[in-house]
Amino acid sequence: MSSLADIVTSLDQDEQIHLGRLILLLAAFDRGDEDRPAIEGITKLAKLDFLLRYPTYFEKAMRARKVSEKKISIEPYERKTVEAEMVRYRYGPWDHRYRRFLNVLAAKGLVSIQTTGRTINLALTDRGRQQAERIVGDVAFAPLAQRAKVLRESIDIGATDIMKFIYNTFPEIGTLSFDQAIVP
Repeated sequence: MSSLADIVTSLDQDEQIHLGRLILLLAAFDRGDEDRPAIEGITKLAKLDFLLRYPTYFEKAMRARKVSEKKISIEPYERKTVEAEMVRYRYGPWDHRYRRFLNVLAAKGLVSIQTTGRTINLALTDRGRQQAERIVGDVAFAPLAQRAKVLRESIDIGATDIMKFIYNTFPEIGTLSFDQAIVP
């Protein structure tokens, strides 16, 4: 019989969960054109992903943004789940695997990665949009897809503004040591 630690570790190592979640996030912010990035910068992606990954943080953030309770919709079982660990990084929540995840998505032809100066711009390709439609249609990903849409509606702001918002809304993150795990 597997322990809870073994289950959490296996989920964290299941790259497909993370790739699917990032596709949903990019789909929600998609501008419909590979030349117009869905998300400008990995820092912005990381902050949005932090809110998408952790339903309790999402809930608190959406309340701070005055989002309707109907749109927040967190199931009781989601309040205690941890599917993957993020750590406090220089600019807030971060997963060290983002570059790898994005390279995998690009290699599969799902994401376009363009650089402008030091900013990495991310957009779904046509193939990525088709994959996103399949993922959105999967019942298991429905709550994430809905939350990603709510993020687009309520927090479609720049990376610096998102960083400030996260530190203001979750001041406890600022008290963590660098590279310390963020636990909901």
